[in-house]
Amino acid sequence: MTHALGGTLAAAPDPLVVDLGFGATPVTTVEMAARLATCRRDLRVVGLEIDPDRVAEALPSARPPMLEFARGGFELAGLAPVVVRAMNVLRQYDERAVASAWSTMAATGALVVEGTCDEIGRRACWFLLRDGRPKSLTFSAHLPSLGRPSELAERLPKALIEHNVPGTPIHALLADLDAAWAAAAGRGVFGARQRWIATVEALVAAGRWPVLGGVRRWRLGELTVTWPSEGA
Repeated sequence: MTHALGGTLAAAPDPLVVDLGFGATPVTTVEMAARLATCRRDLRVVGLEIDPDRVAEALPSARPPMLEFARGGFELAGLAPVVVRAMNVLRQYDERAVASAWSTMAATGALVVEGTCDEIGRRACWFLLRDGRPKSLTFSAHLPSLGRPSELAERLPKALIEHNVPGTPIHALLADLDAAWAAAAGRGVFGARQRWIATVEALVAAGRWPVLGGVRRWRLGELTVTWPSEGA
């Protein structure tokens, strides 16, 4: 988020970020607040949960005005944030609820980071939403534990996870990544990072997918593509 949205937050009149659905403990919200503070010293983060008990348990971690916790859902408790993070929230809902949730979160003009990650953060996929619509899709993996890129399919955002079937763009993208990963097996002797970089370079060279960013992000195990894509 600091990489992709740091400039937006730095330029905002009121740099407010909402972490929606922070979960049973506020640890990720606390960490996010600390990292985003590098973008701007007066940045504020509010963690929201619909469960009042979770909000009460998080209050000892609050550091007003920089970090606060409150009760709220997709309506964002009436706040007007610049950025919203909603990880592992929509996975609990029916897919038919996704479009409405996106629209509600983006009603104030907020950029929304919405997706899914595993319990220890080694697999993650998320959309960047603008005006309630996807603009990009990012994959992120702990490379030493990655068997093949399509393992990330288990952490696709709710809007995609049931569409990973032959004939769809997301299935084609993951298949192309797996093929490029297999072709780059020889680079694996230099480590998983070099193999991943070679994989993404092959994807770029093929010209089928609009890859964003550069090697600096690929080295971290990331891949971002424009989404929706005409790649398939």
